[in-house]
Amino acid sequence: MGGTTATNNRIPKCYRWWKLLCVELKLPSPCVVILVGPGASGKSTWAAELFAPELVVSSDRLRALVGAGEDDIAASADAFALLDVVVRQRIGRQLTTVIDTLGLDKERRVEWLRLAREVGMACVAVGFDTPAEECRRRNRERSAKRIPADVLTSQLRSWTAVKKELPDEGYDQVLQPTAVRVVPEAFVDAGAAAVRQVEKPSGLRFGLQLSSYTHPGGRAGLAAWVREVASKAEAVGFDSIYVMDHFRQIPQVGRAWDDFLESWTTLGYLAACTTRVRLGTLVSGITYRNVAHLGKIAATLDVLTGGRAVCGVGLAWFEAEHKAYGWSFPPVSERYALLEDALQLLPVLWGPGNKPFHGKVLDVPDTTCYPRPLQEHLPVLVGGSGPRTLRLAARYADAVNVFGDAAAVRKAAGHLGDRPVELTHLSTTLVGKDSRQLDELVQKLRPRNVNPARYAAMVNAGTVDDQIGRFRELSEAGVAEVMISLPDLETLDTVADVISAFRV
Repeated sequence: MGGTTATNNRIPKCYRWWKLLCVELKLPSPCVVILVGPGASGKSTWAAELFAPELVVSSDRLRALVGAGEDDIAASADAFALLDVVVRQRIGRQLTTVIDTLGLDKERRVEWLRLAREVGMACVAVGFDTPAEECRRRNRERSAKRIPADVLTSQLRSWTAVKKELPDEGYDQVLQPTAVRVVPEAFVDAGAAAVRQVEKPSGLRFGLQLSSYTHPGGRAGLAAWVREVASKAEAVGFDSIYVMDHFRQIPQVGRAWDDFLESWTTLGYLAACTTRVRLGTLVSGITYRNVAHLGKIAATLDVLTGGRAVCGVGLAWFEAEHKAYGWSFPPVSERYALLEDALQLLPVLWGPGNKPFHGKVLDVPDTTCYPRPLQEHLPVLVGGSGPRTLRLAARYADAVNVFGDAAAVRKAAGHLGDRPVELTHLSTTLVGKDSRQLDELVQKLRPRNVNPARYAAMVNAGTVDDQIGRFRELSEAGVAEVMISLPDLETLDTVADVISAFRV
Protein backbone atom coordinates (compact mmCIF):
# COMPACT_ATOMS: atom_id res chain seq x y z
CA MET A 1 0.00 0.00 0.00
CA GLY A 2 3.02 2.29 -0.29
CA GLY A 3 2.66 5.13 -2.73
CA THR A 4 -0.76 6.40 -1.70
CA THR A 5 -1.09 10.00 -0.61
CA ALA A 6 -3.67 12.13 1.13
CA THR A 7 -4.85 13.31 -2.28
CA ASN A 8 -5.08 9.81 -3.70
CA ASN A 9 -6.43 7.87 -0.76
CA ARG A 10 -8.71 5.32 -2.38
CA ILE A 11 -6.88 2.11 -3.15
CA PRO A 12 -9.11 -0.33 -5.03
CA LYS A 13 -10.64 -2.56 -2.39
CA CYS A 14 -9.88 -5.76 -4.27
CA TYR A 15 -6.17 -4.85 -4.39
CA ARG A 16 -5.93 -4.07 -0.70
CA TRP A 17 -7.87 -7.22 0.13
CA TRP A 18 -5.44 -9.31 -1.92
CA LYS A 19 -2.45 -7.72 -0.24
CA LEU A 20 -3.79 -8.26 3.25
CA LEU A 21 -4.65 -11.89 2.56
CA CYS A 22 -1.06 -12.42 1.44
CA VAL A 23 0.59 -10.96 4.54
CA GLU A 24 3.25 -13.05 6.21
CA LEU A 25 2.82 -14.87 9.49
CA LYS A 26 4.01 -12.65 12.34
CA LEU A 27 6.15 -14.01 15.16
CA PRO A 28 6.67 -12.05 18.40
CA SER A 29 10.00 -10.36 18.95
CA PRO A 30 12.21 -11.75 20.35
CA CYS A 31 11.73 -15.42 19.54
CA VAL A 32 13.61 -18.64 18.83
CA VAL A 33 13.08 -20.31 15.45
CA ILE A 34 14.33 -23.90 15.16
CA LEU A 35 14.67 -25.22 11.61
CA VAL A 36 14.11 -28.96 11.38
CA GLY A 37 14.56 -31.16 8.33
CA PRO A 38 17.02 -33.28 6.33
CA GLY A 39 19.84 -31.87 4.28
CA ALA A 40 18.90 -30.15 0.98
CA SER A 41 15.33 -29.56 2.21
CA GLY A 42 15.67 -25.77 1.85
CA LYS A 43 16.33 -24.61 5.41
CA SER A 44 19.28 -22.30 4.72
CA THR A 45 17.66 -20.80 1.64
CA TRP A 46 14.45 -20.06 3.58
CA ALA A 47 16.36 -18.50 6.49
CA ALA A 48 18.49 -16.33 4.21
CA GLU A 49 15.44 -14.99 2.40
CA LEU A 50 13.53 -13.98 5.52
CA PHE A 51 16.05 -13.12 8.25
CA ALA A 52 19.01 -10.81 8.57
CA PRO A 53 22.31 -12.76 8.58
CA GLU A 54 23.13 -11.74 12.15
CA LEU A 55 19.98 -13.50 13.41
CA VAL A 56 20.86 -16.88 11.87
CA VAL A 57 23.11 -19.30 13.73
CA SER A 58 24.24 -21.79 11.08
CA SER A 59 26.08 -25.03 11.78
CA ASP A 60 27.58 -24.88 8.29
CA ARG A 61 29.03 -21.40 8.83
CA LEU A 62 30.39 -22.41 12.21
CA ARG A 63 31.99 -25.47 10.60
CA ALA A 64 33.82 -23.09 8.29
CA LEU A 65 34.86 -21.02 11.31
CA VAL A 66 36.40 -23.87 13.29
CA GLY A 67 37.45 -26.04 10.30
CA ALA A 68 38.68 -25.78 6.75
CA GLY A 69 35.27 -24.91 5.26
CA GLU A 70 31.57 -25.57 5.44
CA ASP A 71 32.04 -29.07 4.08
CA ASP A 72 34.77 -29.99 6.60
CA ILE A 73 32.87 -32.87 8.21
CA ALA A 74 35.77 -33.51 10.61
CA ALA A 75 35.02 -30.16 12.25
CA SER A 76 31.37 -31.00 12.89
CA ALA A 77 31.71 -31.82 16.60
CA ASP A 78 33.50 -28.55 17.30
CA ALA A 79 31.01 -26.62 15.16
CA PHE A 80 28.03 -28.02 17.09
CA ALA A 81 29.71 -27.34 20.43
CA LEU A 82 30.21 -23.74 19.35
CA LEU A 83 26.63 -23.56 18.04
CA ASP A 84 25.32 -24.54 21.47
CA VAL A 85 27.38 -21.81 23.11
CA VAL A 86 26.22 -19.16 20.64
CA VAL A 87 22.57 -20.16 20.93
CA ARG A 88 22.74 -20.15 24.73
CA GLN A 89 24.33 -16.70 24.79
CA ARG A 90 21.87 -15.21 22.31
CA ILE A 91 18.82 -16.59 24.08
CA GLY A 92 20.24 -15.42 27.40
CA ARG A 93 20.35 -11.91 25.95
CA GLN A 94 16.81 -12.36 24.62
CA LEU A 95 17.84 -11.93 20.99
CA THR A 96 15.85 -13.41 18.14
CA THR A 97 17.74 -16.53 17.10
CA VAL A 98 17.16 -18.66 14.00
CA ILE A 99 18.91 -22.01 14.46
CA ASP A 100 19.87 -23.31 11.02
CA THR A 101 21.03 -26.87 11.41
CA LEU A 102 19.44 -30.27 10.76
CA GLY A 103 17.47 -30.00 14.00
CA LEU A 104 17.03 -33.77 14.03
CA ASP A 105 18.62 -34.19 17.48
CA LYS A 106 15.70 -34.18 19.92
CA GLU A 107 17.90 -33.57 22.95
CA ARG A 108 19.24 -30.35 21.42
CA ARG A 109 15.79 -29.18 20.31
CA VAL A 110 14.32 -29.68 23.75
CA GLU A 111 17.24 -27.86 25.35
CA TRP A 112 16.80 -24.85 23.03
CA LEU A 113 13.10 -24.82 23.87
CA ARG A 114 13.92 -24.96 27.60
CA LEU A 115 16.32 -22.02 27.29
CA ALA A 116 13.67 -19.98 25.49
CA ARG A 117 11.06 -20.76 28.14
CA GLU A 118 13.54 -19.84 30.88
CA VAL A 119 13.69 -16.23 29.66
CA GLY A 120 10.08 -16.00 28.50
CA MET A 121 10.75 -16.09 24.75
CA ALA A 122 8.43 -17.62 22.18
CA CYS A 123 9.84 -20.68 20.43
CA VAL A 124 8.63 -22.14 17.14
CA ALA A 125 9.79 -25.07 15.06
CA VAL A 126 9.73 -24.97 11.28
CA GLY A 127 9.51 -28.40 9.69
CA PHE A 128 10.84 -28.81 6.14
CA ASP A 129 8.90 -31.77 4.80
CA THR A 130 10.47 -31.68 1.36
CA PRO A 131 9.90 -34.89 -0.66
CA ALA A 132 12.83 -37.29 -0.43
CA GLU A 133 13.41 -37.38 -4.18
CA GLU A 134 13.54 -33.57 -4.30
CA CYS A 135 16.15 -33.51 -1.54
CA ARG A 136 18.21 -36.08 -3.44
CA ARG A 137 17.89 -34.13 -6.69
CA ARG A 138 19.01 -30.90 -5.05
CA ASN A 139 21.90 -32.71 -3.40
CA ARG A 140 23.11 -34.20 -6.69
CA GLU A 141 23.10 -30.78 -8.32
CA ARG A 142 25.25 -29.21 -5.63
CA SER A 143 28.74 -28.27 -6.76
CA ALA A 144 29.85 -28.02 -3.13
CA LYS A 145 28.61 -29.24 0.24
CA ARG A 146 27.22 -32.40 -1.38
CA ILE A 147 26.00 -34.82 1.27
CA PRO A 148 27.08 -38.44 0.88
CA ALA A 149 24.10 -40.42 -0.42
CA ASP A 150 24.02 -42.83 2.53
CA VAL A 151 24.15 -39.91 5.01
CA LEU A 152 21.24 -38.15 3.31
CA THR A 153 19.24 -41.39 3.32
CA SER A 154 19.83 -41.65 7.08
CA GLN A 155 18.68 -38.05 7.56
CA LEU A 156 15.52 -38.65 5.54
CA ARG A 157 14.77 -41.71 7.63
CA SER A 158 15.25 -39.72 10.84
CA TRP A 159 13.01 -36.92 9.58
CA THR A 160 10.15 -39.37 9.05
CA ALA A 161 10.15 -40.03 12.82
CA VAL A 162 10.98 -36.48 13.94
CA LYS A 163 8.10 -34.80 12.10
CA LYS A 164 5.69 -36.91 14.17
CA GLU A 165 7.40 -35.84 17.40
CA LEU A 166 7.47 -32.08 16.83
CA PRO A 167 3.79 -31.31 17.63
CA ASP A 168 4.16 -32.88 21.08
CA GLU A 169 7.39 -31.17 22.15
CA GLY A 170 5.75 -27.99 23.44
CA TYR A 171 6.56 -25.30 20.88
CA ASP A 172 4.33 -22.26 20.54
CA GLN A 173 3.80 -23.27 16.93
CA VAL A 174 5.05 -25.91 14.52
CA LEU A 175 5.12 -24.30 11.10
CA GLN A 176 5.62 -25.26 7.53
CA PRO A 177 8.14 -23.05 5.70
CA THR A 178 6.14 -19.97 4.79
CA ALA A 179 6.60 -16.23 4.75
CA VAL A 180 7.21 -15.11 8.35
CA ARG A 181 8.38 -11.90 9.99
CA VAL A 182 9.44 -11.19 13.54
CA VAL A 183 7.60 -8.12 14.83
CA PRO A 184 7.05 -6.29 18.14
CA GLU A 185 4.30 -7.84 20.25
CA ALA A 186 1.92 -5.00 19.33
CA PHE A 187 1.75 -6.28 15.73
CA VAL A 188 1.48 -10.05 16.16
CA ASP A 189 -2.28 -10.04 15.57
CA ALA A 190 -2.41 -6.83 13.54
CA GLY A 191 -2.89 -8.62 10.21
CA ALA A 192 -6.40 -9.81 11.09
CA ALA A 193 -7.32 -6.34 12.34
CA ALA A 194 -6.04 -4.78 9.11
CA VAL A 195 -8.29 -7.13 7.15
CA ARG A 196 -11.24 -6.00 9.29
CA GLN A 197 -10.40 -2.41 8.42
CA VAL A 198 -10.60 -3.26 4.72
CA GLU A 199 -13.81 -5.27 5.06
CA LYS A 200 -15.61 -2.77 7.27
CA PRO A 201 -13.66 0.49 7.62
CA SER A 202 -13.93 2.53 10.80
CA GLY A 203 -13.03 6.18 11.19
CA LEU A 204 -10.22 7.43 13.40
CA ARG A 205 -8.66 10.85 13.94
CA PHE A 206 -4.89 11.29 13.86
CA GLY A 207 -2.81 13.79 15.81
CA LEU A 208 0.91 14.50 15.42
CA GLN A 209 2.82 15.12 18.64
CA LEU A 210 5.97 17.24 18.31
CA SER A 211 8.29 15.92 20.99
CA SER A 212 11.70 17.02 19.69
CA TYR A 213 13.01 20.16 18.01
CA THR A 214 16.52 18.95 17.24
CA HIS A 215 17.28 19.16 13.55
CA PRO A 216 20.32 19.83 11.29
CA GLY A 217 19.50 23.51 10.75
CA GLY A 218 19.99 24.40 14.40
CA ARG A 219 18.11 27.18 16.15
CA ALA A 220 18.52 29.59 13.24
CA GLY A 221 16.44 27.30 11.05
CA LEU A 222 14.05 26.13 13.75
CA ALA A 223 11.14 28.41 12.86
CA ALA A 224 11.22 27.39 9.20
CA TRP A 225 11.52 23.73 10.16
CA VAL A 226 8.50 23.86 12.49
CA ARG A 227 6.48 25.62 9.79
CA GLU A 228 7.48 23.01 7.22
CA VAL A 229 6.56 20.10 9.51
CA ALA A 230 3.20 21.65 10.38
CA SER A 231 2.34 22.34 6.75
CA LYS A 232 3.32 18.81 5.75
CA ALA A 233 1.33 17.28 8.60
CA GLU A 234 -1.76 19.19 7.56
CA ALA A 235 -1.26 18.24 3.91
CA VAL A 236 -0.92 14.49 4.56
CA GLY A 237 -4.13 14.36 6.57
CA PHE A 238 -3.42 14.84 10.27
CA ASP A 239 -6.39 16.23 12.18
CA SER A 240 -4.39 17.88 14.95
CA ILE A 241 -0.92 18.86 16.13
CA TYR A 242 0.08 18.66 19.78
CA VAL A 243 3.20 19.81 21.59
CA MET A 244 4.66 18.62 24.89
CA ASP A 245 4.42 21.16 27.70
CA HIS A 246 7.94 21.14 29.11
CA PHE A 247 10.68 23.73 29.42
CA ARG A 248 13.58 21.44 28.63
CA GLN A 249 13.77 18.09 26.91
CA ILE A 250 12.61 15.11 28.96
CA PRO A 251 15.05 12.21 29.53
CA GLN A 252 12.82 9.73 27.68
CA VAL A 253 13.41 11.67 24.46
CA GLY A 254 16.77 13.44 24.69
CA ARG A 255 19.13 15.58 26.72
CA ALA A 256 18.25 18.51 28.96
CA TRP A 257 20.31 20.89 26.80
CA ASP A 258 18.67 19.90 23.50
CA ASP A 259 16.74 22.73 21.84
CA PHE A 260 13.19 22.74 23.21
CA LEU A 261 10.45 25.29 22.50
CA GLU A 262 7.93 26.63 25.02
CA SER A 263 4.59 25.01 24.27
CA TRP A 264 1.93 27.74 24.12
CA THR A 265 4.24 30.16 22.29
CA THR A 266 4.84 27.41 19.72
CA LEU A 267 1.09 26.83 19.38
CA GLY A 268 0.62 30.53 18.66
CA TYR A 269 3.19 30.22 15.88
CA LEU A 270 1.50 27.08 14.56
CA ALA A 271 -1.79 28.98 14.50
CA ALA A 272 -0.33 31.17 11.77
CA CYS A 273 1.31 28.23 9.95
CA THR A 274 -1.84 26.11 9.60
CA THR A 275 -5.45 26.50 8.54
CA ARG A 276 -7.24 23.29 9.47
CA VAL A 277 -5.63 21.18 12.23
CA ARG A 278 -6.62 21.46 15.87
CA LEU A 279 -3.82 22.64 18.17
CA GLY A 280 -3.11 21.82 21.80
CA THR A 281 -0.73 20.67 24.50
CA LEU A 282 -0.27 17.04 25.39
CA VAL A 283 -0.53 18.04 28.19
CA SER A 284 0.04 21.22 30.23
CA GLY A 285 1.40 20.50 33.68
CA ILE A 286 -1.09 21.94 36.15
CA THR A 287 1.71 23.33 38.34
CA TYR A 288 3.43 25.32 35.58
CA ARG A 289 1.10 28.32 35.34
CA ASN A 290 -1.55 30.17 37.25
CA VAL A 291 -4.63 28.22 36.15
CA ALA A 292 -6.69 31.33 35.34
CA HIS A 293 -3.78 32.53 33.19
CA LEU A 294 -3.72 29.15 31.43
CA GLY A 295 -7.41 29.57 30.67
CA LYS A 296 -6.77 33.01 29.18
CA ILE A 297 -3.97 31.61 27.02
CA ALA A 298 -6.18 28.80 25.69
CA ALA A 299 -9.07 31.19 24.97
CA THR A 300 -6.72 33.49 23.04
CA LEU A 301 -5.40 30.59 20.99
CA ASP A 302 -8.93 29.49 20.18
CA VAL A 303 -9.85 32.96 18.89
CA LEU A 304 -6.68 33.31 16.83
CA THR A 305 -7.07 29.84 15.29
CA GLY A 306 -10.70 30.31 14.38
CA GLY A 307 -11.84 27.77 16.98
CA ARG A 308 -9.15 25.09 16.74
CA ALA A 309 -7.74 25.01 20.28
CA VAL A 310 -7.62 22.01 22.63
CA CYS A 311 -6.65 22.56 26.27
CA GLY A 312 -4.71 19.58 27.57
CA VAL A 313 -3.99 19.41 31.30
CA GLY A 314 -2.27 16.88 33.51
CA LEU A 315 -0.88 16.25 36.96
CA ALA A 316 2.74 17.25 36.11
CA TRP A 317 5.40 14.64 36.87
CA PHE A 318 8.84 16.03 36.00
CA GLU A 319 10.24 16.93 39.42
CA ALA A 320 13.73 17.78 38.11
CA GLU A 321 12.23 20.37 35.76
CA HIS A 322 10.36 22.02 38.62
CA LYS A 323 13.53 22.23 40.70
CA ALA A 324 15.57 23.57 37.77
CA TYR A 325 13.12 26.45 37.25
CA GLY A 326 12.64 27.18 40.93
CA TRP A 327 9.06 25.91 41.18
CA SER A 328 7.74 23.94 44.10
CA PHE A 329 6.73 20.36 43.35
CA PRO A 330 3.76 19.66 45.61
CA PRO A 331 2.89 16.16 46.81
CA VAL A 332 0.61 14.08 44.59
CA SER A 333 -2.47 14.73 46.71
CA GLU A 334 -2.01 18.50 46.41
CA ARG A 335 -1.52 18.29 42.66
CA TYR A 336 -4.68 16.22 42.33
CA ALA A 337 -6.60 18.85 44.27
CA LEU A 338 -5.21 21.54 41.98
CA LEU A 339 -6.09 19.51 38.87
CA GLU A 340 -9.65 18.93 40.07
CA ASP A 341 -10.13 22.65 40.74
CA ALA A 342 -8.64 23.51 37.33
CA LEU A 343 -11.04 21.19 35.52
CA GLN A 344 -13.94 23.05 37.12
CA LEU A 345 -12.47 26.56 36.79
CA LEU A 346 -11.58 26.48 33.08
CA PRO A 347 -15.17 26.19 31.75
CA VAL A 348 -16.21 29.01 34.11
CA LEU A 349 -13.47 31.25 32.71
CA TRP A 350 -14.57 30.51 29.16
CA GLY A 351 -18.21 31.17 29.91
CA PRO A 352 -20.07 34.49 30.06
CA GLY A 353 -19.84 36.95 32.93
CA ASN A 354 -17.30 37.31 35.71
CA LYS A 355 -18.63 35.15 38.53
CA PRO A 356 -16.10 34.15 41.19
CA PHE A 357 -14.72 30.65 41.59
CA HIS A 358 -13.90 29.12 44.96
CA GLY A 359 -12.44 25.63 44.88
CA LYS A 360 -10.51 23.42 47.26
CA VAL A 361 -7.21 25.17 46.59
CA LEU A 362 -8.02 27.81 43.94
CA ASP A 363 -9.72 31.12 44.66
CA VAL A 364 -10.43 33.35 41.64
CA PRO A 365 -12.56 36.36 42.61
CA ASP A 366 -13.25 37.51 39.04
CA THR A 367 -13.34 35.14 36.06
CA THR A 368 -13.54 37.79 33.36
CA CYS A 369 -12.03 36.31 30.16
CA TYR A 370 -12.77 38.21 26.95
CA PRO A 371 -12.75 37.53 24.12
CA ARG A 372 -14.36 34.25 24.98
CA PRO A 373 -13.31 31.17 22.94
CA LEU A 374 -14.93 30.87 19.53
CA GLN A 375 -15.88 27.29 20.28
CA GLU A 376 -19.07 27.06 22.26
CA HIS A 377 -17.26 24.44 24.33
CA LEU A 378 -13.46 24.52 24.21
CA PRO A 379 -12.48 20.86 24.77
CA VAL A 380 -10.47 19.92 27.84
CA LEU A 381 -8.26 16.83 27.54
CA VAL A 382 -6.77 15.17 30.62
CA GLY A 383 -3.56 13.19 30.27
CA GLY A 384 -2.97 10.09 32.37
CA SER A 385 -4.00 6.47 32.84
CA GLY A 386 -4.11 6.18 36.63
CA PRO A 387 -7.48 5.32 38.19
CA ARG A 388 -7.71 8.61 40.08
CA THR A 389 -6.90 10.64 36.96
CA LEU A 390 -9.44 8.65 34.97
CA ARG A 391 -12.12 9.29 37.57
CA LEU A 392 -11.47 13.04 37.38
CA ALA A 393 -11.65 12.89 33.60
CA ALA A 394 -14.93 11.01 33.86
CA ARG A 395 -16.42 13.79 35.97
CA TYR A 396 -15.11 16.91 34.28
CA ALA A 397 -13.18 16.40 31.01
CA ASP A 398 -14.13 16.01 27.36
CA ALA A 399 -11.34 13.56 26.58
CA VAL A 400 -8.64 11.54 28.32
CA ASN A 401 -5.34 10.48 26.82
CA VAL A 402 -4.02 7.02 27.68
CA PHE A 403 -1.17 4.67 26.75
CA GLY A 404 -0.71 0.97 26.12
CA ASP A 405 -2.31 -1.71 23.98
CA ALA A 406 -5.97 -2.33 23.29
CA ALA A 407 -6.36 -4.30 26.53
CA ALA A 408 -4.96 -1.37 28.54
CA VAL A 409 -7.34 1.00 26.73
CA ARG A 410 -10.33 -1.18 27.59
CA LYS A 411 -9.23 -1.27 31.21
CA ALA A 412 -8.96 2.52 31.27
CA ALA A 413 -12.40 2.84 29.69
CA GLY A 414 -13.81 0.86 32.59
CA HIS A 415 -13.06 3.78 34.93
CA LEU A 416 -14.95 6.37 32.88
CA GLY A 417 -18.54 5.51 33.75
CA ASP A 418 -21.52 6.55 31.67
CA ARG A 419 -20.67 10.19 30.98
CA PRO A 420 -19.45 10.60 27.37
CA VAL A 421 -15.67 11.11 27.51
CA GLU A 422 -13.53 10.54 24.42
CA LEU A 423 -10.60 8.19 24.67
CA THR A 424 -7.43 9.32 22.92
CA HIS A 425 -4.17 7.40 22.73
CA LEU A 426 -0.51 8.46 22.55
CA SER A 427 2.35 6.32 21.26
CA THR A 428 5.71 6.66 19.59
CA THR A 429 5.26 5.26 16.09
CA LEU A 430 7.80 4.40 13.41
CA VAL A 431 6.26 3.59 10.03
CA GLY A 432 7.98 1.95 7.06
CA LYS A 433 6.54 1.40 3.61
CA ASP A 434 7.61 -2.24 3.80
CA SER A 435 9.69 -4.48 6.05
CA ARG A 436 12.92 -3.69 4.20
CA GLN A 437 12.55 0.06 4.64
CA LEU A 438 11.45 -0.47 8.24
CA ASP A 439 14.62 -2.41 9.03
CA GLU A 440 16.69 0.38 7.48
CA LEU A 441 14.91 2.99 9.61
CA VAL A 442 15.44 0.97 12.79
CA GLN A 443 19.15 0.61 12.05
CA LYS A 444 19.47 4.32 11.27
CA LEU A 445 17.60 5.63 14.30
CA ARG A 446 18.39 3.25 17.14
CA PRO A 447 20.92 4.29 19.80
CA ARG A 448 24.15 2.34 19.46
CA ASN A 449 23.69 0.61 22.81
CA VAL A 450 20.13 -0.59 22.08
CA ASN A 451 19.63 -3.74 20.01
CA PRO A 452 17.37 -3.35 16.96
CA ALA A 453 14.55 -5.56 18.24
CA ARG A 454 14.31 -3.71 21.55
CA TYR A 455 14.33 -0.34 19.78
CA ALA A 456 11.65 -1.54 17.35
CA ALA A 457 9.42 -2.44 20.29
CA MET A 458 10.12 0.89 22.03
CA VAL A 459 8.99 2.90 18.99
CA ASN A 460 6.24 0.55 17.76
CA ALA A 461 8.09 0.01 14.49
CA GLY A 462 5.77 -1.44 11.87
CA THR A 463 4.90 -1.33 8.19
CA VAL A 464 1.88 0.56 6.87
CA ASP A 465 -0.25 -2.59 7.09
CA ASP A 466 1.04 -3.31 10.61
CA GLN A 467 0.04 0.14 11.78
CA ILE A 468 -3.38 -0.04 10.15
CA GLY A 469 -3.99 -3.22 12.13
CA ARG A 470 -2.70 -1.76 15.41
CA PHE A 471 -4.79 1.38 15.10
CA ARG A 472 -7.85 -0.66 14.11
CA GLU A 473 -7.44 -2.63 17.35
CA LEU A 474 -7.25 0.62 19.32
CA SER A 475 -10.31 1.93 17.50
CA GLU A 476 -12.20 -1.23 18.40
CA ALA A 477 -11.18 -0.70 22.04
CA GLY A 478 -12.88 2.71 21.97
CA VAL A 479 -10.15 5.16 20.92
CA ALA A 480 -11.44 8.15 18.92
CA GLU A 481 -8.07 9.80 18.20
CA VAL A 482 -4.52 8.47 18.09
CA MET A 483 -1.67 10.86 18.74
CA ILE A 484 1.65 9.69 17.38
CA SER A 485 5.17 10.90 17.97
CA LEU A 486 7.37 10.12 14.97
CA PRO A 487 11.05 9.26 15.60
CA ASP A 488 11.70 10.35 11.99
CA LEU A 489 9.54 13.15 10.60
CA GLU A 490 10.79 12.25 7.11
CA THR A 491 8.23 9.41 7.27
CA LEU A 492 5.24 11.78 7.18
CA ASP A 493 4.44 10.78 3.59
CA THR A 494 4.36 7.13 4.62
CA VAL A 495 2.05 7.90 7.55
CA ALA A 496 -0.37 9.35 4.99
CA ASP A 497 -0.98 5.78 3.77
CA VAL A 498 -2.05 4.79 7.27
CA ILE A 499 -4.29 7.81 7.75
CA SER A 500 -6.01 7.25 4.41
CA ALA A 501 -7.13 3.78 5.51
CA PHE A 502 -9.30 5.39 8.21
CA ARG A 503 -10.97 8.03 6.05
CA VAL A 504 -14.51 6.68 5.74
